[in-house]
Amino acid sequence: MVGPVRPTLGAYYSGMLERIRRPGGDITPVLSDRKLDPTRQQATCWSGTLTGYRGPMVPDRYTLAGSDVSIPPLGVGTWAWGDRSTWGMGGYDTNLTLDSIQEAWEASIDAGVTLFDTAEIYGRGESERIIGTMLAHDPQRAKSGVVASKFMPFPWKLEVRGALLKSLQASLSRLGLPAVDLYQIHGPISLRSHAALADALAAAHEAGLVKAVGVSNYSVSGTRSMAKELRARGMQLATNQIEFSLLRRSPETSGLLAACAELGVLPIAYSPIGQGRLTGKYSESRPPPGKRNQSKHPMAIVDGVVAELRSIGNKYGGKLPSQVALNWVMAKGVVPIPGAKNRHQAEENAGALGWAIDDEDLARLDRVALSGVRSLQGRIWQHG
Repeated sequence: MVGPVRPTLGAYYSGMLERIRRPGGDITPVLSDRKLDPTRQQATCWSGTLTGYRGPMVPDRYTLAGSDVSIPPLGVGTWAWGDRSTWGMGGYDTNLTLDSIQEAWEASIDAGVTLFDTAEIYGRGESERIIGTMLAHDPQRAKSGVVASKFMPFPWKLEVRGALLKSLQASLSRLGLPAVDLYQIHGPISLRSHAALADALAAAHEAGLVKAVGVSNYSVSGTRSMAKELRARGMQLATNQIEFSLLRRSPETSGLLAACAELGVLPIAYSPIGQGRLTGKYSESRPPPGKRNQSKHPMAIVDGVVAELRSIGNKYGGKLPSQVALNWVMAKGVVPIPGAKNRHQAEENAGALGWAIDDEDLARLDRVALSGVRSLQGRIWQHG
């Protein structure tokens, strides 16, 4: 007898998966049994897991703690938009242009991938300016767009409240927005206390300039501390953005993902396909170009991970290695934000939605996943 088949959201639930928040702050998906296919077992959903099915369920949307902002389970990281040194815009990558970015923007939103994550330091503000142009020139798509940005807390910014508000106002000017949906502390490098950083975020929120607040690269203890300080100011920590992928599984094995789930903090994954290493287009004989220093394992080792991704992808109708890698991240309760330089990449990313690998294949990927690469810069920058 064949056991129950794990459903896809689009085919069987027609948007019936909703998000509610429990009094303790946990983000909890609730599944309505309306329009449930009668050939399938009726199930209830709790913390992302469907009873009677073979793997964790990925919700249609996540609602960010302390706000009414909702985001899809997949977003777009826009580090490359306007960046020359790492991603080659205006340099080695002559195909990365404003026109190709426009196509990526359109294809992403049309596929339901509406979260765009940027930062004041991406391209020295150029990423934000590009997004601002897209928002202004494409008002119809802009209605569904969700924009996240970040404040860089350099150690010399000792008057952190004023520095954050000044940076935020500059970001909003480049974006052409009155408020940003999610504003994040970019890294744990400030010399000021978590209390001082929480005061700065609270001031931005009270001024109506941000709707939800988060951190990035924070450890378990740092996340707990920031959540505590924000609660003391009547706010909630919504997100922790971390490098998480099959090439850097350490946020899961360290207990960070579990701590986030306990606190009601949504993890967001940057570099979820290892800066392109998990797409299958690079290899030991053809390494990635530019200064792509994250997840920089020897490509001979990465090739083994990609081979497993290809094998699993064939089982699901020919899914690409990158799509399987993104699906693995989403199955962990994490929102991946891969980059997209053009329409083709945006459409490939969106192909990670609407299906799900089962527990057996999750375990296969867990076995080949790498812990990560610990560089000196990473030790300073990546606590989570």
